[in-house]
Amino acid sequence: MGTKNRTIEEATIDQLHRAFEAGTLTSEELVDRYLERIAAYDRDGPELNSIVTVNETASERAAKLDQMFAESGTFVGPLHGIPVLVKDHVETTDLPTTYGSEAFDGYLPETDADVTQRLRDAGAIILAKTTLPDWATSWFGFSSVSGRTKNPYDLTRDPGGSSSGTGAAVAANLGTVGIGTDCGGSIRVPASFDNLVGFRVTPGLISRTGMSPLVSQQDTAGPMTRTVRDTAKLLDVLVGYDDRDALTGQTELATVHGSYTNSLLADGLNDARIGVLRDGFGDDENPAAAPVNDVIKRALTTMENMGATLLDPIEIPRLEDSLEETMLYILQSKRDLNEFLDERNGPVDSVGELYENGQYHDLLDLFIGFAEDGPNELSDHLEYWKRRNAQQTFQQEILNVFAKHDLDAIVYPDVQVVPPTEREIRDGKYETMTFATNTIIASQSLCSAVSIPAGFTDDGLPVGMELLGRPFDEPTLLELGYSFEQATAHRQPPDTAPPIAD
Repeated sequence: MGTKNRTIEEATIDQLHRAFEAGTLTSEELVDRYLERIAAYDRDGPELNSIVTVNETASERAAKLDQMFAESGTFVGPLHGIPVLVKDHVETTDLPTTYGSEAFDGYLPETDADVTQRLRDAGAIILAKTTLPDWATSWFGFSSVSGRTKNPYDLTRDPGGSSSGTGAAVAANLGTVGIGTDCGGSIRVPASFDNLVGFRVTPGLISRTGMSPLVSQQDTAGPMTRTVRDTAKLLDVLVGYDDRDALTGQTELATVHGSYTNSLLADGLNDARIGVLRDGFGDDENPAAAPVNDVIKRALTTMENMGATLLDPIEIPRLEDSLEETMLYILQSKRDLNEFLDERNGPVDSVGELYENGQYHDLLDLFIGFAEDGPNELSDHLEYWKRRNAQQTFQQEILNVFAKHDLDAIVYPDVQVVPPTEREIRDGKYETMTFATNTIIASQSLCSAVSIPAGFTDDGLPVGMELLGRPFDEPTLLELGYSFEQATAHRQPPDTAPPIAD
C-alpha cells in the first residue's frame, strides 16, 4: 500500500497504520484518495448520494497529523489519521448538522457530540457527514434535505435506514470506517443491506449527548465497518462515561476493561451454543424472503461446521405480543425530539412546527405518525409507563431463554426480506411501521446485537445475519462474529465503485 500501489479499497485501520509507519502512505494522501472516490462515485458515476457534507478541512487536519507523526514517531491515538464517515445527526461544530431535515440545512451546532469529541481525541479525521432520513425516522434512505440514497450493490434498491449514508458510503469505500446510530435497528438494517458489520451496544455504553433522539432509552451510536476488528477498535474509542448523559453510568457494568480486540478469536464458534429463532425467518413462499432464508441456512451450516452447537429451533415466548407491547416510537418520539429541539437555538422549535411547515420527506410514515398522534407530555401517561415496564419484562423473557438453553447468542436474519426497490417503497409496499425487520427484538429489549455479512443472494444482494446477545455481553458477540467472518470472508466491495486507477 505505497505510492506505487495506492489502492485503498477495503483497507483496515491496522493496514493503514502499518502503511503510515512504513512511509508508503500518509494520512493526507489517504484523505485525498477518499475525496477522489466521493467525487467519482457519490457525486458522479452511480451517484450514490450518501454524503451530505464533505469536510473541506480534512486534508489540512491530515497534514497536521502527518507532521506530528513525523516529528514524534508516535500516533496521537488509536485512530490517528483515519478518515471516518459520521451520520449527520451526530453533532459537529465545524460541519453543518442537518439531522436529515431541510429545516436544518446549514445549521451549525454549538457543541460537539461526545462521540465526535472521542473520535477527534483518538486522532480520527471527520471526513464527511452522511445522509439519513429526517430525524432518523425510517428504515429507508429518503431525506428532505438530501433526497434518495442508493444501495451500491443494486442502484435500484434501498441501502437501509436510518444510517443510510454511512452504510452506502462505507460499503463503497468512501471512508475507512463509519458511525451510525441505532434505535430500532438503524445501524443493523443498513449493515445487512450493504454487506457491513454493524454493532448495537447495550444502551448507555456510548454517550447519546449531541445526537437527536427517537426513543431515548433505546438510542445508541455505534460502529459500521467492513471488518469485525475495525468494529472492536471503534468500540475502544466510543465506549465510556459521559457526565452529560446519565445513562452512561451503565459503563460501570461493562465487561471489557482492556481492549475489545481481545475478544477476537478465530475459533470462537467452536463449542459455542447458539439458538436459532425460526420465528424470525420470513415465509419461504414469499419471493422477497426465500433468498434471505437460503443465505442464512448456509450460514448456519457453516457455524455448525466450525464446531458450534445449534439449538434449532428455540422460541422467545410471546414474541409478537412482546414486540407490540414494547413499541414506543409513536408514543415517545415526539416528546423526546421536542425536548431536543427546545434545547437548541435552531430554526425550528418543535415537531409540530416541522409538520405544519411540511418540512419532512413525504415517505416518512413514522415521523408523520408521531407528529400527528404522539403526546407532548408522558409523565402521567399510563400506557407509556406500561410499555417502559414491558421492555424490562421482555428482556427478562429473553434472558430466561439464554439461561434455559445455556446459550451464547440467538441468531436470525436482520431483515426477513431482500433490500426493497425504490419503486416498492414509493408505491407503499413497504413502510417503516410494518417493515419485516427483526432488529427491533434487541432494541426493544435493551439488549446487544451485531449484524455480520452472511453472504449474497443469487441476484448479488447482501444478507446480514444478526446475533442477539445479553446486555453487556458485547465481547461474546465480537468473538462469534469474528470467528464467522474469518471462516467465510463474505465481505465484498460493490462493482459500482471500483478502484480508481492512478
